[in-house]
Amino acid sequence: MTIETADVKQLLIIANTPSPNTQTLANAVLKGAQHPDLDNVQARLQSPFDTSARDVRHADGIILGTTENFGYMSGALKDFFDRIYYEVLEEKQGTPYALYVRAGLDGSGTITAVQRIVTGLRWKALREPLLCHGEFQPSFASQLEELGLLVAASLDAGIA
Repeated sequence: MTIETADVKQLLIIANTPSPNTQTLANAVLKGAQHPDLDNVQARLQSPFDTSARDVRHADGIILGTTENFGYMSGALKDFFDRIYYEVLEEKQGTPYALYVRAGLDGSGTITAVQRIVTGLRWKALREPLLCHGEFQPSFASQLEELGLLVAASLDAGIA
């Protein structure tokens, strides 16, 4: 008798975390993505600077996290996109992704900039971007934990 095992899906969380608060948010995403009820998803958290095209190739889903810097995405996330864009353009079309932004202003420029790039990559948004706006709130972490769980559960269920 042969026992079939499901392929474990790889969820890559790429987050710029220049402060303790942004690290807290990234950790919350990871916590949600590692929910104990999800058996077929392996999640890992990486800095944009430590993420290569190879990492993207091996990902079944991606969560992008960035700070708003002067109305734009962080330089770290922009650097990531600059390094991987053409290497993964053809083979990673349709990759499910989600975006969260930690913004002091309104976040709109950051969201627009990231959406332009992922549209060019032809990645598929699993939900509207999550904007953590204004003064840091503890509720941001719970929202991001839910985001991690949503994306991981979508991969686990084969929806994404």
